Amino acid sequence: MAGAIASRMSFSSLKRKQPKTFTVRIVTMDAEMEFNCEMKWKGKDLFDLVCRTLGLRETWFFGLQYTIKDTVAWLKMDKKVLDHDVSKEEPVTFHFLAKFYPENAEEELVQEVTQHLFFLQVKKQILDEKIYCPPEASVLLASYAVQAKVINLYQMTPEMWEERITAWYAEHRGRARDEAEMEYLKIAQDLEMYGVNYFAIRNKKGTELLLGVDALGLHIYDPENRLTPKISFPWNEIRNISYSDKEFTIKPLDKKIDVFKFNSSKLRVNKLILQLCIGNHDLFMRRRKADSLEVQQMKAQAREEKARKQMERQRLAREKQMREEAERTRDELERRLLQMKEEATMANEALMRSEETADLLAEKAQITEEEAKLLAQKAAEAEQEMQRIKATAIRTEEEKRLMEQKVLEAEVLALKMAEESERRAKEADQLKQDLQEAREAERRAKQKLLEIATKPTYPPMNPIPAPLPPDIPNFDLIGDSLSFDFKDTDMKRLSMEIEKEKVEYMEKSKHLQEQLNELKTEIEALKLKERETALDILHNENSDRGGTSSKHNTIKKPQAQGRRPICI
Repeated sequence: MAGAIASRMSFSSLKRKQPKTFTVRIVTMDAEMEFNCEMKWKGKDLFDLVCRTLGLRETWFFGLQYTIKDTVAWLKMDKKVLDHDVSKEEPVTFHFLAKFYPENAEEELVQEVTQHLFFLQVKKQILDEKIYCPPEASVLLASYAVQAKVINLYQMTPEMWEERITAWYAEHRGRARDEAEMEYLKIAQDLEMYGVNYFAIRNKKGTELLLGVDALGLHIYDPENRLTPKISFPWNEIRNISYSDKEFTIKPLDKKIDVFKFNSSKLRVNKLILQLCIGNHDLFMRRRKADSLEVQQMKAQAREEKARKQMERQRLAREKQMREEAERTRDELERRLLQMKEEATMANEALMRSEETADLLAEKAQITEEEAKLLAQKAAEAEQEMQRIKATAIRTEEEKRLMEQKVLEAEVLALKMAEESERRAKEADQLKQDLQEAREAERRAKQKLLEIATKPTYPPMNPIPAPLPPDIPNFDLIGDSLSFDFKDTDMKRLSMEIEKEKVEYMEKSKHLQEQLNELKTEIEALKLKERETALDILHNENSDRGGTSSKHNTIKKPQAQGRRPICI
């Protein structure tokens, strides 16, 4: 029981001894941190804790900034944190920023972490246009925000700007981050607004001006021109700086130069200006003295670290190069191995295809041989057929010639028959004419006999008979009368002969026409169409329309009774 009471008393006393704390948030350029601070901590306690956490030894450039209404202020090292005019709501926020800027970044910024914090802060100020950056520097610094601002000032497209940025980036490729950041700061520190803190002031006449505080001194600017100061007071030419309430006084070292006085808007602003002036002046004087032992050690360590990093980078570069060469060699070997595998696969496939091709070729050769035999046999048959066709053609030509000869003979025969028919028709006409003349002679003879019969009888006379025309029947004169006997049988016989010849001629003409048609049918199959002439074609068209192709082919009907048909 006593032990338990003693334990509770020890726990209570321990609890009472634990200090009260509050939460602080520290915002750096690339991170945020939170710490539990004791209520009694001063600004230096918190600042040292942040620097230890960051591994920062060049602490004199930095400070903890906070905002009072619309004014910025810096945490005082010798004053309690909570005694400052800061928000009492936790976490209390401070910004860890560079408060003072070096004159020569490459000479003064020793630690890499210091360089990196300065680089981030200056880059943000350039991008936020709190530091004016000319176009050529903005391209070199790859400040796209400022680049967008200057694009309208030049007849250059965004692609042209990007091309220049890319070209410069190619030149910087391979540099370490700290080297690139230092090169950035070396360029940025030459900008007119680099490291300048501006404050709105009024002179004795009430004219609005700007006071600029930086690492080199104090500068008075026209509010419309923050780049070129109207007047400057370097730190080595200032004897004293002081303020009374809102009035601020700058006393030059040269007594011949008038004291410069101005008024600020708030007493708090004058305090901030004085802090910045004191800090920048101390650093200005410190740079012009020999480095302290601490700085010398830091620079020595930095040189050693830089040399070590350089050697490490060289070693890494060599290893990278060797690794790249090894990778290239490996890739080349893998590529060659893959190529060899592909070639082996292709060769194997080719071999298989060759074997298959050989089998196919053997089979094809056998088939080809059989086909060759068949072709030879067919060739022999074709040769025989060709010989037969030639013989047939010869026979056909001979037959055609014979047919043509028969046609000619038939045409000649038809012509002769037509001429014979015409001759016979003429003979018939002549016979009819002779018959008419005989009948007329008979009529005259009868008339004369009648006349003689009516006359008186005379002594008998022996007149000499007149000669009769040829082929006319004889007249027999017997006694006192003249008797004329024209036999009808002769005329009937003549008519029957004419009719018989007519029938025979018609039979011969019909038979001749049938022979011509048969001959035409026979030779039509042997006709060579490609050798037909224009006249042949016209003839065929006339034949198809039922016309005549020869003046001897159509037999006209008899034109007069008793005439034989005439062939025209």
